[in-house]
Amino acid sequence: MTWSRWRRVRQAVQILAFALYIYLLFAALQRRAAFPLADLFFRLNPLAALGAMIAGRAWIPRLALALVTLALTLLLGRVWCGWVCPLGTLLEWVRLHPISDLQSPSPRWRKVKYLLLLLILAMALFGSPALLIFDPITLFTRTMTAAVLPALNRAVTTVERALYPVAFLRPAIDWIERVLRGPVLPVIQPAFSGGVFIFLLFLSILALNALADRFWCRYLCPLGGLLGLISKVALLRPVVQPACNRCGHCVRDCRLDAIDTGAGYEIVPSECTVCLDCLAACPEQGIGFEWRWRPAPTQKYDPTRRQVLAALGVGAASLALLRTDAWAKKPNTHLIRPPGVEDEEEFLSRCVRCSQCMKVCPTSGLQPAIFESGLEGLWTPHLVPRLGYCDHGCNACGQICPSGAIPPLALEEKQAQVIGMAVVDRNRCLPWAYDTPCIVCEEMCPLAEKAIQLEEAAVTNAQGQNIVVQRPYVLLERCIGCGICEFQCPMGEAAIQVYRRGDAV
Repeated sequence: MTWSRWRRVRQAVQILAFALYIYLLFAALQRRAAFPLADLFFRLNPLAALGAMIAGRAWIPRLALALVTLALTLLLGRVWCGWVCPLGTLLEWVRLHPISDLQSPSPRWRKVKYLLLLLILAMALFGSPALLIFDPITLFTRTMTAAVLPALNRAVTTVERALYPVAFLRPAIDWIERVLRGPVLPVIQPAFSGGVFIFLLFLSILALNALADRFWCRYLCPLGGLLGLISKVALLRPVVQPACNRCGHCVRDCRLDAIDTGAGYEIVPSECTVCLDCLAACPEQGIGFEWRWRPAPTQKYDPTRRQVLAALGVGAASLALLRTDAWAKKPNTHLIRPPGVEDEEEFLSRCVRCSQCMKVCPTSGLQPAIFESGLEGLWTPHLVPRLGYCDHGCNACGQICPSGAIPPLALEEKQAQVIGMAVVDRNRCLPWAYDTPCIVCEEMCPLAEKAIQLEEAAVTNAQGQNIVVQRPYVLLERCIGCGICEFQCPMGEAAIQVYRRGDAV
């Protein structure tokens, strides 16, 4: 089979891998049959696995599948980047017209991805995987969860509402609702704090393609940096052979600029994504694969020993700064973590900021933290009951968490977990403050033995009528802090609010 056909095979694998990623995204969203595999791309991700295991000081069996990616890289090089990675595939498809007035970035910019990788591992070594927010799978999934899917759902809903008054379109819209709503799109409109910023960050990564093809993959991707270092000792590598006549076709078609023309034509294994474009473009069959048993020569942008030590120092200093400056983690009585999270420090050391739990939360109650847990806890999940409650019949967040930061509790065990405590503000509650009947919170409490009880009181209302109102109060020994009472409270600012466990007042 010719190299052109092998390249088509690669492109087909890319399409299938990307389609699988999108399918699993929606499968997780709606608990489809493939839900147990919804975090497959995170399990295959060696950077997330390494960062979480180092920071958590524990072997995480769920992430052991990353060894497959490492083994494949040791054998063939950065095939993950050129064949599987959904973000890499999207960046390959998004070809922007280069800005002619700007010179292409210097090859030394490739050092950035290695330095970012070293910083991630250095901070993990000191107990924090916070910089895994720059992992490509995490970054892409977070963008889809917090920005793209909510915007898509809103757009579909808006179009349907605008067209529904047109009588002959109603059957088609009803059919679309039956097909999409539930199986594909969420029933409740999701909304996430920071979604606009997350999308703009992702948009800037796409826009960088105007400076160089796959700019992120070349210069910034820390996972690419990790796989690039391993690729230096890959056993089967593409090499320029004696038949090469230096025509330059391979250099022209290489999207990653991985062919060094400085001292003769040489393919740099750490930068090559095994896309096969150069082999298909070569008219002389001057490039082929050969077994190599020695590491590839070092490049001028490879990290030096001094830079590794400097990264360790910067990582330690950065973490110390995050924990001591004005943006450090401070006591927050409303910081409610997902069910099963017992220790905040352990949670922060294992959470890879992947947003998988937020994606599967049926009420969108799990939100990405901004400053609620300091910068070290950026984009970790926390429950915001006013936006969405913890569904009593759902345990999806623990089932999908790839690192075990949220324990995979059985539903019965999850339902018994206390994540917070509800407290009635009697200065705002309708029956307490305004002598107005309201028992919404008590009605909504999902527990068989209600954690919210009612006491009757004879009062005179604003109209001068003598009535009996039922005033709610919370039995703290029963309350699990699910937040449905706060979510359903009809007041503008909820008159019943959930506080972190142990901080109820």
